[in-house]
Amino acid sequence: MELDFERCYRAVDSRDQRFDGWFYTGVTSTGIYCRPSCPAMTPKRQNVRFFPSAAAAQSAGLRACRRCRPDASPGSPQWDVRADVVGRAMRLIADGVVDRDGVPGLAARLGYTERHLHRMLRAELGAGPLALARAQRAQTARTLIETTGLGLAEIAFAAGFGSVRQFNDTVREVYGVAPSQLRAGRRATIGGAGTVTLRLAYRPPLHAAALLDFLARRTLPGVDEVRDGTYRRGLRLPNGTGEAALTPADGYVAATLRLTDLRDLAPAVARCRRLFDLDADPVAIDQTLATAPALTPAVAAEPGVRVPRAVDGFEIAVRAIATQQVSLTSARTTLTHLLAHLPTPRTAAQGVVDQEDCVQNRRADDANHLVNSGEGESMRGFPGAEEVLQVPDSGFRMAVGRREAIRGVARAVVDEGLDLAPGGDREETVRQLLAIPGIGPWTVGYLAMRALGDPDAFLSTDLAVRRGAAALSLPDYPKALDAYAARWRPWRSYAVIRLWRAA
Repeated sequence: MELDFERCYRAVDSRDQRFDGWFYTGVTSTGIYCRPSCPAMTPKRQNVRFFPSAAAAQSAGLRACRRCRPDASPGSPQWDVRADVVGRAMRLIADGVVDRDGVPGLAARLGYTERHLHRMLRAELGAGPLALARAQRAQTARTLIETTGLGLAEIAFAAGFGSVRQFNDTVREVYGVAPSQLRAGRRATIGGAGTVTLRLAYRPPLHAAALLDFLARRTLPGVDEVRDGTYRRGLRLPNGTGEAALTPADGYVAATLRLTDLRDLAPAVARCRRLFDLDADPVAIDQTLATAPALTPAVAAEPGVRVPRAVDGFEIAVRAIATQQVSLTSARTTLTHLLAHLPTPRTAAQGVVDQEDCVQNRRADDANHLVNSGEGESMRGFPGAEEVLQVPDSGFRMAVGRREAIRGVARAVVDEGLDLAPGGDREETVRQLLAIPGIGPWTVGYLAMRALGDPDAFLSTDLAVRRGAAALSLPDYPKALDAYAARWRPWRSYAVIRLWRAA
């Protein structure tokens, strides 16, 4: 990726936070790299180099600035926008695919050879997949060192390193000090084994109330909740389960993650960032949306409205189908009934086929959740496709067509490799979804917007979108509204959220 020196230097000179994560500033005279908004004195032009990724700066022999923490800056918003191979690769690396499956596994997910993938990433980011994953491991290790009381050897393997020696060498190279020195003088803020507290940075502004309001209207018992300005939910992660508590604050989102396996820290962070859309560029988005006079007052009154995305694409698929042609209240009732009819892990593990026993066990679990509701209530997360396929017909309090559509998606995930994660091929995923009976353009558009991370999905046939358009004196017939919305490209997903709020 070519970076314009003058533009980048002006951003550094003005300490513009909007460019944090877009590029990194290498200072050859000090041997460090910083985020553009670093508060240190602006370096001389002749001592500056710009890099498209932290991994590229590290490969050039530079260490991370301990003052501005460039590795903790928001990610580049282009990886959310782009649906090409490099964009997909970056999302998969952030989710820990290289740590779990290696570069061959990443290449296989993308459908390219390792050699060609390395060439593409080097051209765009100045570093290959191993270097990019290594930079992420170093950041994960620093987070665990500074926020937990774990031993350094435990941290080494939890962060994804193959050995303690590799861990020590990498931390020394990236941060310029030994791991023990990163911890010196810091008090771990932990709430128990497997609990990590950290800050998730974002580009301001962030309209937190809009995010929490959207999620609060859709919470399900035992899956997620919004209370006292904090969103809590269960997580299904590659190596186990977890729970996240996210509290928006000024300049960051405070995150408390409780993980059964600390190797899941990087994917948990990536999914929480994605859920709150923290890597977006709200200034660029709002400037585009405000070109429509009808939206200008709303953008001015509520800057930084994000698209609430997902931690689990299959969950969003089930929610979308359950919401077809019914109200949110009705959909929540239907989904709560479905959750009550899921088999418990105990009966599933024993191979019990008596569905009524499964139902009774699940109802008992839910009753315990309701009785013990409070800060200590654990969130189990949304069930996977295999579990949903075990639910009897009585568990689906909905039309037969919607029930079979949910089962069709579940079978496609289990048997046909349907990929509902942001790292999947969006075009192929859309093709597979439309081939499932009961899945139409509205459902696909909703999934593209929330599960696949498409910033330009537009739901012109959605009743609430049309009501919002009418409230703002915009065209409210689908064809006319589609034509009008063309001015909001490539941010039409954000226009949908604005229209929903107007409704």
